Amino acid sequence: MKVNIDKNSGFCWGVVRAIDFAEEELGKSGKLYSLGDIIHNPEEIDRLGAKGLQTISHKDLENIKDAKVLIRAHGEPPSTYETAKKYNLQIVDATCPVVTKLQERIKKFYDEGYQVVIFGKKDHAEVIGLRGVCNDEAIVVKTVDEALAKVDFERRTVLFSQTTMDKPTFYAIKEALSKKVKDLVVGTMEEIAKTFLAKDTICGQVSGRDKKLREFAAQNDVIVFVAGRTSSNGKVLYEICMEENSSSYFIENEKELQPQWFEGAGTVGVTGATSTPQWLMERVGGAIEKIDHEVLHKAAHIN
Repeated sequence: MKVNIDKNSGFCWGVVRAIDFAEEELGKSGKLYSLGDIIHNPEEIDRLGAKGLQTISHKDLENIKDAKVLIRAHGEPPSTYETAKKYNLQIVDATCPVVTKLQERIKKFYDEGYQVVIFGKKDHAEVIGLRGVCNDEAIVVKTVDEALAKVDFERRTVLFSQTTMDKPTFYAIKEALSKKVKDLVVGTMEEIAKTFLAKDTICGQVSGRDKKLREFAAQNDVIVFVAGRTSSNGKVLYEICMEENSSSYFIENEKELQPQWFEGAGTVGVTGATSTPQWLMERVGGAIEKIDHEVLHKAAHIN
């Protein structure tokens, strides 16, 4: 049985940047607070935790005066920065530049009187930040039906997306609203930053993986998808794997592997989310190879 590690998987550059920020600060002081999990992957959180990174919630801010706090790639609403200033906290801002630009564009349209519609998950960390820049007056939707039920068709409207959502649904919402809203603007990535090539505010490193991930899933007998269960883009990418290969399995680490998944398989593909570290996928790959060796050894012993 051959195990293939997906060369197109692993950290997106926004996550790499946030982890680099954290490791640089930890190298200096050995202590840093992260406002929420720095990444939706428990294995990587444990690794950074061993270096001194401590995850906190917003309610903890008032109890850690004069400390350094990391803002993760998802970003934060303006109120968080105001709270940090109030308690004399030093911010290490690792907000993904794509998210920062998205916040700026949403605020611009909001200030101009547009009805802001965001395709995303209302309580996702990134969306909380997006809601914050428009006084929490954005309409957040996950489906076409929800958009048609909540949007005021008579108002000037702008449509944006959480960066980790799926493209097909985004375009379905765009199509549905374009037939109802007289003045609809779709927030394209070109409007956000000319240096980015994606056609919408969905992160190019999530949507851009679609084709290659489908090919990878189809090329292997079994797919093992490694990601944290709270990873938004992990759920989207895993669904893509399932569409191409029904023998796809979602795990957080190698302890969840089941030997029966690999019975009769010639190739196993290991892939993951943009929040999945390469070292973890390689560790999972090694564990799968060990399972294969153990099965072969038992079979030879029986014969």
